[in-house]
Amino acid sequence: MQTGNIQKSTKTAKPTLSFWQIWNMSFGFLGIQYGFGLQQANMSPIFRYLHADEANIPILWLAGPVTGLIVQPIIGSLSDRTWSERWGRRKPFFLIGALITSFALIMMPNSTSLWMAASLMWLLDSGLNVSMEPFRAFIGDKLNDKQRDLGFAVQSFFVGFGQTLANLMPRILPLFGITMVAAGANGIPDFVKYSFYVGGVAVLGAVIWTMYTTKEYPPENMAEFEREKRESRGVAGVFREIGVALREMPPTMKQLWWVKFFTWYGLPLMWQYLSLAIARHAFNAPTPESPGFEKGIEVGNDCFALFNIGCFGISFFLPAIANRIGRRATHATFLTIGGLGFISMLLGEDKSAFLIGMALVGLAWGSILSMPYVLLSSSVPKERMGVYMGIFNGFIVVPQIINNLTIKYIYGPVLGNDPRNALVLCGVCLILAAASCFLVKENKQSEEAAFPVEPGGN
Repeated sequence: MQTGNIQKSTKTAKPTLSFWQIWNMSFGFLGIQYGFGLQQANMSPIFRYLHADEANIPILWLAGPVTGLIVQPIIGSLSDRTWSERWGRRKPFFLIGALITSFALIMMPNSTSLWMAASLMWLLDSGLNVSMEPFRAFIGDKLNDKQRDLGFAVQSFFVGFGQTLANLMPRILPLFGITMVAAGANGIPDFVKYSFYVGGVAVLGAVIWTMYTTKEYPPENMAEFEREKRESRGVAGVFREIGVALREMPPTMKQLWWVKFFTWYGLPLMWQYLSLAIARHAFNAPTPESPGFEKGIEVGNDCFALFNIGCFGISFFLPAIANRIGRRATHATFLTIGGLGFISMLLGEDKSAFLIGMALVGLAWGSILSMPYVLLSSSVPKERMGVYMGIFNGFIVVPQIINNLTIKYIYGPVLGNDPRNALVLCGVCLILAAASCFLVKENKQSEEAAFPVEPGGN
């Protein structure tokens, strides 16, 4: 029995990677998050330019959560059962998702109707989800438990940095002669169009960098891997594996449900209504025809830039904070800070109230993008890392779907048809999520073998 345990520990131990190895393996996330940043800051204004009703905007955002709910568990299961010496396990899905995303980004600002923009958003979200889930599983594949805090912190940094670049494009592009005024029959400004074109190139380039610089570990027991792959072959095998994983879900993962529910019921309100709230309250521009509406979008991008600067600014401090007070308490603390940031937007009628509030929310965003995944990756079996990361995405997208389907009915009676009140509701949700953190019991996997520094640059 003792000998078997030693063999198992030695077999499952992963080497300690250098910082730059972790940096390279996560670099593709930079491009993916540039794409997310463009979507988050610009899709509601694009829908409004194409004459969408403000109360119906959450319905148009259904693409993200629905595609995530369908795509990520399937991609997770498929990538768990994929291996080739040339392409590895996760890399094929990085590339496929990046190609789809690049196409959708280039086409999006050329939409000539609301249905076209909504359809491209479904395609965009599909591509982003195909790429993103394997990047989450990649951390579990490559890093031992001691380095996962750092691994997810680096991913949080790239989330913040990539989205900040996307949000700063209205400031950067005019330096190259790109105008801020509307152009073309669809009324979408040039700076939005060129931001999306740059995004199409950035997504593909960043993913190719990770594929070129990073190698993947083969399955530890190739014969067992091939046997399991044969047994779970085909579509039925994929759904059977997802069903087994759901039945055998670890307790820590179940306990994270309410944390994720409140977080992700609230957060979509930020992307749906922040720019619209700024235009209405800071520039007295409630509609796209109002003077100052474009200025509201510009300041909305500034707010998202501060939000993401807060995210990548705090990301490298999170491992040290978590080591001192625990992962659960760390996440609860930053969720509370983010909730107060949203609620503070009621305290002023100019852009500074929104800018300061979003800087605080950015600190919470850094934790949202790392702490739950660290808690999860330390509690699930490594051979099912991909499928559990995909299922965990359901904890994100189901609350978003509920949000998209319900906000229309409370936007008038409860929120007073005011987008700023929607942001306050988001703040209340984050504080409820912080309280729910204390339902979670932390669980760290034991890796008894020594972790030598992995040689080379991969």
